[in-house]
This record gives sequence, structure tokens and C-alpha cells, in this order.
Amino acid sequence: MQEQGPEMEIVHLLRAVVVELGAHSARFAQRNGMHPTDVRALIALMDAERAGEEMTAGRLGTALGLNSAGTTALVDRLERAGHVRRVRDERDRRRVTVEVDERAVALGRSHFGPLIGRAVELLGGYDERELAAIRDFLTGVRETAEEDRTGHRAPRPAP
Repeated sequence: MQEQGPEMEIVHLLRAVVVELGAHSARFAQRNGMHPTDVRALIALMDAERAGEEMTAGRLGTALGLNSAGTTALVDRLERAGHVRRVRDERDRRRVTVEVDERAVALGRSHFGPLIGRAVELLGGYDERELAAIRDFLTGVRETAEEDRTGHRAPRPAP
């Protein structure tokens, strides 16, 4: 068993945060008649939009680890619920992207907004150097988890 130093204390706190965030997300899904994968899909779509990237159904399925049939069922379900829309590319009519509807964003904001607001408030108490350290740590943990899922190690910039 590993020593219980400050590093392990932080790892245990991170695990507790992940569990609480998962429970928070599950409550949102349950209250809104959604599957947890629906919530993950909406988050992936909003992250892509924030990054200025278009999301096709195929790319969404890859991001969520779903096969083609599962992705189609997911997008159909989200579209029927009014959470997403399929948009045909004007240059290539065969290409279809999936976009989050503003009503889904508003629904998510009503549930997750207070949590996000409090997190931003907490981060306001840290200086730029501390924020950079937090960002670097969380990025490294996310990349490590992604490596486990994809089997590909993400390149890390030099510190």
C-alpha cells in the first residue's frame, strides 16, 4: 500500500470530487428522464462547440465509445427530446453535424450553474501561478484517464 502523504490525500480528494460530480450528473439525468450517456453526449457537444469544432455523429460516437447503432439511437433520443438537432453541411449535403439546442443549454445551466458558479468563486481565491498549477494537474489527470481509455499517450508540453 502506498504511503499516505499529501499527494495521496489530494488523489483521494480528487476521487471524492469525481464521485460527487458523477452523482450530481446522475441526478440531473434522472430528473430530466435522460440516460447518463445522454448527459455525457451533451457535454461533449458543448465542449466541441466551445472549442469551435463541429461534431458529427461518428465523432460523437468515438468520443463516447459507442458503435454506429448506439450513436444513432443516442442522437435520435436526444433529438426527440429537443436537446439536439442534426444540421446538414451546406457545402456537402451528405455531411451532418449534431448541435446542442439552446433549451438543453438552459436546462443544464439551471442544474449545474450554481455548482459552476461556486467553483469559479473558489478559483478566484488563487493567484495566476496557483491556477496554472491546478490547470496543469487536472490536465495531466484527464490525459492519463484518456490514455487508459484510448491506449494513446497524449504529448505533454515542456513545463
